Amino acid sequence: MNERLDYTKISPGGVKAFGSVYGYIMQSGLDEVLLDLVYLRVSQINGCAYCLDMHTGDLIKKGVKVEKLSLVQVWQEVGNLFSDRERAALAWAETVTRVAQTGVPDVEFEAASHIFDEKELADLTMAISLMNAYNRLAISFRRTPEAVLAAKY
Repeated sequence: MNERLDYTKISPGGVKAFGSVYGYIMQSGLDEVLLDLVYLRVSQINGCAYCLDMHTGDLIKKGVKVEKLSLVQVWQEVGNLFSDRERAALAWAETVTRVAQTGVPDVEFEAASHIFDEKELADLTMAISLMNAYNRLAISFRRTPEAVLAAKY
């Protein structure tokens, strides 16, 4: 995979604006592991190698076991391995990420609203939206995953 262009250098103002949203999300009060699980799931759906590599590494550094990480894609099938909040966040991430197919139905909103208060749900949706945007940048410009860069040396 060859990087098409380095958008971080070409458009630093845009990257800084995205970083501001990321900073807001990180101070929103949502659990960092929950956010990283959501970022990982969104990146799985979108097929973003760069973000998959980054968020998997972040979760490992935060102490999440590889066995759990390997099952994020099938979280609905593994019972209580994921908490109620994690399952609700992953379900919401899936329906919001697939908005063109799902239309984000009322039943999904109601399910998420039973677990998250209004501010949490708004902030979670901003996090999901931001990750979708980051995925689109990294995929469009073929951002090289750190694991691939490290393997070259």
